[in-house]
Amino acid sequence: MDIVDAVTFAEVKQAIESSYAPANVAKFLKSVASSSLRIRDFERVLNAGKLGAGMAAQYAKLPHGDQGQIRELYLALLEQVELALRDKFFKVYAYY
Repeated sequence: MDIVDAVTFAEVKQAIESSYAPANVAKFLKSVASSSLRIRDFERVLNAGKLGAGMAAQYAKLPHGDQGQIRELYLALLEQVELALRDKFFKVYAYY
């Protein structure tokens, strides 16, 4: 599927990739945990500002197809987090 709004898509993608970068991921997970959010609840994490100020508004500007690709990227990256960190932040990753 082609990206319709490439500029906005790139901004939101960069914010997500930055949050999951090895140097930032522990701080990101701690922030999500301190807000009692679940990591797989993308919209709540986004709307809480955990992916950066203004990213929820940028995401909302994207067409539905682009939003779907962003959600898929986010969910794929959360599964790639080092197992030790996933264990440390078990409550954030838990399904209940």
